[in-house]
Parts: sequence; structure tokens; C-alpha cells
Amino acid sequence: MLGIIGAMDEEVSKLKEIMDDIEISTRASMEFYKGKMCGKDVVVVRSGIGKVNAGICTQILVDIYGVDSVINTGIAGSLNADIDIGDIVLSTDALQHDMDATGFGYEPGVIPRMETSTFIADEKLRRVAKESCEKVNPDIKVFEGRVVSGDQFISDKGRKTYIEENFKGSCTEMEGAAIAQAAYLNNIPFLIIRAISDKADDSATVDYPTFEAKAIEHSVKLVKEMVSRL
Repeated sequence: MLGIIGAMDEEVSKLKEIMDDIEISTRASMEFYKGKMCGKDVVVVRSGIGKVNAGICTQILVDIYGVDSVINTGIAGSLNADIDIGDIVLSTDALQHDMDATGFGYEPGVIPRMETSTFIADEKLRRVAKESCEKVNPDIKVFEGRVVSGDQFISDKGRKTYIEENFKGSCTEMEGAAIAQAAYLNNIPFLIIRAISDKADDSATVDYPTFEAKAIEHSVKLVKEMVSRL
């Protein structure tokens, strides 16, 4: 069983449209759509925005639905000048840029008393996603890199620079690292797929509405093709 998590209705509504044999249940105010996609067993759910929602959602997928892997789709702000609006980033790993225990002597992003704070994505899922994207979205570029997450919409150059310098990420968003941490704790593979909707700087509020729809379109085509290959 594959769990597919999106943060917003726009991200998952189009995936629900290509599902069959759907059963809907509500847990923690989230609607879980269990059914078939391309003949495969999947659960599609909108987690809501932010790390807490994302973490709760992932744990429900594990505990109630018994998923054996998780894909998180959505949009993000680019942290790399080479990664343009509309491009796709596939996670090599993920961490939280707003985890701050520096007052206790930890480096920024380090989660105290955990063996790791950087969660490694599954190589097979990433390879299949890359091949799928290159087939169905030939007009855009696919990048593999670090996803950094925090409960902040990054639209300030100063904050963007801080994240770039300290975490060396490819893109920034608000859920991926929480899903990655939950997957790590439950010992299941994960992949974060992010379509770039803005540059995570002062232009973000201008870019976001314009490019969101196109970014979601790319992600949906990618996920559909990916599921058919798994």
C-alpha cells in the first residue's frame, strides 16, 4: 500500500479523479481516500499545511492503513539559482530549518537526542520518479537534492540566505521533513516531490498564485506515471 500526501486540496484533488474503488474515511479532520490508482493500492490524503499536520497524517497512514511507503507531493520555493519555477525537485534527504536548539550547544537544524536530524529518502522511489518525470514532463528539468522544511512561508531574502548558508537545500517548504522524520521513525521508505512555484524571496508572493497551477499539473502527471511503474 502506497501513501500519497499533499498539503492542499489543489494538490490531491486531481489525483483522486484518477482513482477507482474509493473508500473515504475521516481521521484527525483529514479525509483519507483509499482505492486503486493505475491498478495499485493507494491512499491519497490532504494533510493540511505545516509540519504538525504532516507528521500526524503520516502516522495515521502507517497505523491505520499499513502503508509500506510514502510519497509527499506539492510545491516549494527554490533555494538554488539553477532550479527555476516549474522545475521538479526530488529529495535526496530532508531536514528542518526551523529546529533550533542552539541554546543547548546544538547546530541549527539538529534535533536533540535523536541519532540523526537528516532523513535519507529512498533511492528506488527517487529513480522511478526521475524516470517518470522525464517521460511525462519533458519540457521541465528534474533535480535531486535536499528539501528543507519549516513552519514558515519563505518570502524574505534575508531568511532565504540564512537557510541557504546553513542547510544547503535545493528547495524549501512546510511539510516534507516532518513526513520524512515520521517515515524514518516507522522504518518505511519515503520520497518528497516538489514542483517549484516561486523563488522563496521577495518575489514569492507575486510568483506563487501565477505558477501554482502549473506546478501542480507537473506533479500530478509525475505521480500517476510513477505509481504505474511501482
